[in-house]
Amino acid sequence: MNKQPLLQPAKLGPYELKNRVVMAPMTRSRATNPDKAPTDLHVKYYAQRASAGLIVSEATQVSPQGVGYVNTPGIHSAAQLAGWHKVTTAVHAAGGMIFAQLWHVGRVSHPDFHGGELPVAPSAINPEAQSFTPDGLKPTVTPRALEAAEIEEIVDDYVQAAKNAIKAGFDGIEIHGANGYLPNQFLADSANQRTDQYGGSIANRARFLFDIIDRVGRAIGAERIGLRLSPNALPDSNSRALFEYVITRLNDYKLAYLHLIEPTDGVADIPNVAEYFRPFYDGTLIANGGFDRERGNEAIAAGQADLIAYGKPFIANPDLPERFRVDAPLNEADRATFYQGGPKGYIDYAPLRAEVA
Repeated sequence: MNKQPLLQPAKLGPYELKNRVVMAPMTRSRATNPDKAPTDLHVKYYAQRASAGLIVSEATQVSPQGVGYVNTPGIHSAAQLAGWHKVTTAVHAAGGMIFAQLWHVGRVSHPDFHGGELPVAPSAINPEAQSFTPDGLKPTVTPRALEAAEIEEIVDDYVQAAKNAIKAGFDGIEIHGANGYLPNQFLADSANQRTDQYGGSIANRARFLFDIIDRVGRAIGAERIGLRLSPNALPDSNSRALFEYVITRLNDYKLAYLHLIEPTDGVADIPNVAEYFRPFYDGTLIANGGFDRERGNEAIAAGQADLIAYGKPFIANPDLPERFRVDAPLNEADRATFYQGGPKGYIDYAPLRAEVA
């Protein structure tokens, strides 16, 4: 019997997971069709990785307004739902479980994605970054500040996207509140300088996020909602107080899980995110960012997290839990193929059994 903490079963909302190894959401830019719908490549890619205790899908835009990268799939049209239904059916047939990550990039988009119209944000503040457009990398622009009524419409989009995800066969959804995207932009006072009910105090800046959680919870059940946060992604005048408030308040919702991202660049207000916030959160906690087999097992054993999410290791090792079980060496992911499209570097990594044979 393998006693690694990573390989023990776990409770997640209404579900029982076969292990604690989570496939992290990763943008792969393979929806190369006019509908921006998942294809047969997606079906094979996710089914190959169904040995994960939980798969969290790549980020899926909740509306055309939410897009900000080339060839990323959505979850707002009939064609997209049909594509995702093929994915979830294949994952379930292979014994896996999969949540859909819901996404709106906000100000990090570009007019090229919106017929020349400006991207939207809490406030008209340029993130001073690069946008990955159909014509290559371009500097971001100053976005347009959302009107209050528009914010409510975006919450509607999240609700509909969550319903669509369940209709497409997903076991639940993850709200992408991390990495500098729209919910994160509302939280951080460096990106949100509003003076209405969505700005100013921490509670007001968190209103957009909790409006989404409240309404999506009523639509599909809070126990089928995960939330991803990255406390170090955007500057804030008091990041610790901000995320202590948000994470403590999450205890009222009984979500499936909270998914926290560790900093990986060495510069962080909060260097050990899961360890710091574990005392504030009573529910299932997923930690993500720079973990290997040893560190993942240690974090679970120490009670700092309940599950560990792996990104790049799952790209190159579709059978990652089995490799952990036998302590096999891991393949290295080919970075050049992360976003280029097509099957190379996507569905052509061999599982351990094939390598041994």
